[in-house]
Amino acid sequence: MGLGGYLAARGDAEHYEQERLREEREIIEIPEEEKAEVSRVFEAYGLTRAQSMPIVDALSEHPKSWVDFMMRYELGLEAPDPRRAVTSAATIAGAYVAGGLIPLSPYIILGDATRGLAYSAVVTLAALGIFGYMKGRFAHTGPLRSATQTMVIGGLAAAAAFVLAKLIS
Repeated sequence: MGLGGYLAARGDAEHYEQERLREEREIIEIPEEEKAEVSRVFEAYGLTRAQSMPIVDALSEHPKSWVDFMMRYELGLEAPDPRRAVTSAATIAGAYVAGGLIPLSPYIILGDATRGLAYSAVVTLAALGIFGYMKGRFAHTGPLRSATQTMVIGGLAAAAAFVLAKLIS
């Protein structure tokens, strides 16, 4: 999962770089079309073509700023943090390890699969409730509703996985 997070972040960075190179090429090869695109961005904010043209002309005299503007306002892309891929990989990997220890801890502590299953279900539902409650508090969406929703969805997912495993074995 950490590798997936790393690859996704790297893919975002590569996409940003490819789009930036395309914009840099286009302001050289088709500057009038690029100026028209900038003008359309300003028009979307309520400026008339006549009002936007002095701004467009001034912006076109600064190629780096012009490309920065196009990346942000035409394409909706922000320059990714170069450390994002590693941070994403570490965060996702750490979360999966920590999250995996919660349902596994009763099995490790008790050493008995039958009792471990019951305790694991209780511990996992409690953890889901706590995480859902915290999510609801931070997102200002109602902590009890969020806790209940997280527990129900997590419980259903766990039950489906358990039934599927029983069917396969």
